[in-house]
Amino acid sequence: MEDFKNIFILGIGLIGGSLSRDLKRILPGSTVYGVDSNADHLDEAIGLGVIDHSSRFEALSQADLVILSIPVDQANLFLPAVLDAVAENALVVDVGSTKGSVCDAVRNHPKRNQFLAAHPIAGTEFSGPSAAIENLFKDKTMILCEVEQTREDLLDKAMQIFKALPMQIRYMNPHSHDKHIAYVSHLSHISSFMLGKTVIEKEKNEKDIFDMAGSGFASTVRLAKSNPATWTPIFKENKANVLESLTEYINNLTHFKNVLEAEDYEEVFNEMHNTNHIKSILKGLS
Repeated sequence: MEDFKNIFILGIGLIGGSLSRDLKRILPGSTVYGVDSNADHLDEAIGLGVIDHSSRFEALSQADLVILSIPVDQANLFLPAVLDAVAENALVVDVGSTKGSVCDAVRNHPKRNQFLAAHPIAGTEFSGPSAAIENLFKDKTMILCEVEQTREDLLDKAMQIFKALPMQIRYMNPHSHDKHIAYVSHLSHISSFMLGKTVIEKEKNEKDIFDMAGSGFASTVRLAKSNPATWTPIFKENKANVLESLTEYINNLTHFKNVLEAEDYEEVFNEMHNTNHIKSILKGLS
């Protein structure tokens, strides 16, 4: 890890900024440079101590480690150029929440072995440099894809960082990752956004509705506070899997609506009772 003297973070938001804070802590001899299309983000990140200095894409040849934390549709476009720009012993890590398209984008790149596809399963509903927090990744899962394509010495250094954070490691095929994450992450964000939309539209006519909203509503729509500039590219890149999960979700909603209309309350009970099994699943995950 001590070889990572110059660290470049491309995209100083929640994930990139939080990684920067942790890297500054576990690699105190390193210097963290931020690259972001939003100049205000760079100024804010420096002021908050999230990064040490701002920099430019043209300086990537000086990097020992590059963290790519930009919208996933942009990562597909920029990653080949990032690999073109870095020195032969630099490691490039993408931390976006879709992995299939970004792996495909550099499948035949001559520096493919300097790239590691990663997805930290961590986050909040907030965005921007001010959302960056230390220990966001502590005891969370880091999914790694196609590690056999990454140069062994660079992979070893990355694993040392993940261990120091500390994170649990899972290995997945990138396209399997995208299918599964559509169900457990992307679908929940859509559900939260659309529940919030439904209630907001109802509130136009019933001004007191939010006075009745309790903690259950607040926790269910928490994800609706997430940044659309982050999530629209995710839905775009993972469209096929998201549509599949949405279709199944809508089918379940329609079934519940039908049995309620039919006054089949035994089936209403059974639908909820059978789903209660998720408590033991989530308890195991925690």
